[in-house]
Amino acid sequence: MPASIEHVFGGVVRVTLPLPTEPRHVNAYLLEADDGWTLVDTGLGFPDATETWREALASMRHVSRIVVTHFHPDHLGAAADVHALTGAPVLQSARDAELTRLVWGDATWPERLAEWFERHGMPRAAARTTVDEGRLYGRFIRYAPNPEALGDEVAGWRVVPTPGHADGHVCLLRDGVLIAGDHLLADISPAVGLYPHGDADPLGAYLASLERVEALAPRLVLPGHGDPFEDGAARARELVAHHRTRLADTRAALSAEGGRSAHDVALDLFGERLVDDSSRRFAVAETLAHLERLVVEDSAARGFSDGVVTYTPT
Repeated sequence: MPASIEHVFGGVVRVTLPLPTEPRHVNAYLLEADDGWTLVDTGLGFPDATETWREALASMRHVSRIVVTHFHPDHLGAAADVHALTGAPVLQSARDAELTRLVWGDATWPERLAEWFERHGMPRAAARTTVDEGRLYGRFIRYAPNPEALGDEVAGWRVVPTPGHADGHVCLLRDGVLIAGDHLLADISPAVGLYPHGDADPLGAYLASLERVEALAPRLVLPGHGDPFEDGAARARELVAHHRTRLADTRAALSAEGGRSAHDVALDLFGERLVDDSSRRFAVAETLAHLERLVVEDSAARGFSDGVVTYTPT
């Protein structure tokens, strides 16, 4: 599936790129400025990424810079390819660049992630599949090793820190238009998971980011997945309500009779939606984020039993 190109409105172009897994696509954006185009996100680093971007940019004048909203593979993976093709510098937030090096620059990361999931109750065989997946996806992640630091503004767009989905996630805002990355999606609740090296309370950070964006009240949101949608403040409120409900459900799944692991709680919360080991790991990470928020709010307590981290209600 080749990239599709759509002019959203004057000076903003959406480039939709294929993904091998759900949601099957990711959006990148080209933002016109006096000195050329700013590219926001790059898609995965498929073997044909350079040729895909060569064709997508054929009718554009000079690309002046590449902005990465966050370090996840579908947004960062082809950054080095586009940099080599255009000569444009890659810009990331300082925290995002740090996580890029800590995760994608560390060959032992898949092993350590598997141990992390085991420590939170996941059966060893299921946790270990992350090693093979990590090695597979590693081939499609070609990041810029020395990105420039994003400031408060880039090419006339305000840089809005929005940690939560990723610690160093940023959005761009201008004239009521929000380039949202994975912070706001119209039909999906963005995953907010707890991982090694990550924020100890990613859900707390995400809720605060949602309140920040609600206050900014963007009239139009251009998301990393899906079509543009209006009234970003309303969507931010919906996501806050969603997570408040999930927090209540998470606490209800705990037992005062004995501690439960994040894996046990995730099975209760997500049930039949856990169709494979990959979806199970995402569910455990998301459940962990909610459990740790309950600990911060003094609604749950963390313990340790037989080598597994457990939680009980307070």
